[in-house]
Amino acid sequence: MPENAAGFEDPSAEVLAEAAAAFALLASSARLHLMWALSEGESDVTHLADRVGGALPAVSQHLAKLKLAGLVGSRREGRRQVYYIGDPDVVALVRVMVEQLTARSAQAPVPVRPLRGSGG
Repeated sequence: MPENAAGFEDPSAEVLAEAAAAFALLASSARLHLMWALSEGESDVTHLADRVGGALPAVSQHLAKLKLAGLVGSRREGRRQVYYIGDPDVVALVRVMVEQLTARSAQAPVPVRPLRGSGG
């Protein structure tokens, strides 16, 4: 890995591409909600669909994509497929982001001032 001016090594192109693909998967609010729900415990697709308010086929498709990326895993329990978090580090990232945005939205709104020279 080449070093940058600060002396840190840049990640490889492959690692950056993999990270971009994971972020692209998480760019869906439905998939983020599924990751959030699964971070609180394992669940089957029916309970996940109820929790996130999605149709069963759509939730199944989201879970399949997350599973292909290794972000969630599943196992069979009788006739049910139970889903769980496959990558706890990604969940930590999701939780930090959501908690930060939640805290930010709870703060008093900052008054918006017009830009100088904007005619306002």
